[in-house]
Amino acid sequence: MTAAPDIVQRDELKQRVAALKLHGLLAHWDDIATAEMPWLQRLVQWEEVIRKRRGLERRLSAAHIGRFKALADFDWHWPKQCDKATVSDLMTLEFMQAATNVILVGPNGVGKSMIAQNIAYEAVLQGHSALFINAAQMLGDLAAQDGDNALRRRLKHYARPDLLVVDEVGYLSYSNRHADLLFNIVNRRYELKPTIVTTNRPFAEWSEVFPNAACVVSIVDRLVHHSEIIVIEADSYRMHEARQRAASKKRAAKGRRSVTSTRKNQPPV
Repeated sequence: MTAAPDIVQRDELKQRVAALKLHGLLAHWDDIATAEMPWLQRLVQWEEVIRKRRGLERRLSAAHIGRFKALADFDWHWPKQCDKATVSDLMTLEFMQAATNVILVGPNGVGKSMIAQNIAYEAVLQGHSALFINAAQMLGDLAAQDGDNALRRRLKHYARPDLLVVDEVGYLSYSNRHADLLFNIVNRRYELKPTIVTTNRPFAEWSEVFPNAACVVSIVDRLVHHSEIIVIEADSYRMHEARQRAASKKRAAKGRRSVTSTRKNQPPV
């Protein structure tokens, strides 16, 4: 025999109340959960909506993603090489379930950070925690910690997010200390949580980014073991957009001069 619809609804509602941790309501559940009390369902729905919104706001604030161009606005015809299908697959976030790392490799200004920001934003929208941070900022922060306890707390801070994006590895060179700290972060997340790295250097050149660091091979090994590597070949997209804006302004100015010239040449009425 199946349960009566109102009993099923009350059980489902009780589960939602428990998920919200409304312990006062649960303690008096038998007194209030009747079919004649539709206000209770509205109350639970309001609480779910407001918590979902506040949770999203907190995750977005903590992620530090910043401003970015949506993938829908990106000119995919511009890059000489960029696997759009793979990027689209990454936006489904399936890679997060398998703790697969993502490595975006390419010269400056080709959209590596933009792609990483879009993925991180989608992760936040889907309920995951994320952190987008510049490599120099993260490594500088870790190196500046005074004492083992403070350092352990910061290492946990960077290891904790469901998705960590380390932006611009390779634009600066770092000491052995910085290399050890990066290895610590990568190792803590290895096979547990995915990490996205954007870099302008192929892995063969990372020994120049971390000169004389013995752990470079170990860093690369853990990053690429379970990874999706996307190589982007293109001229700077920022320069491309700057040229487009300049051309648009030039056309607009030419149009205004043409209108002004036409008005000047018109005979008086």
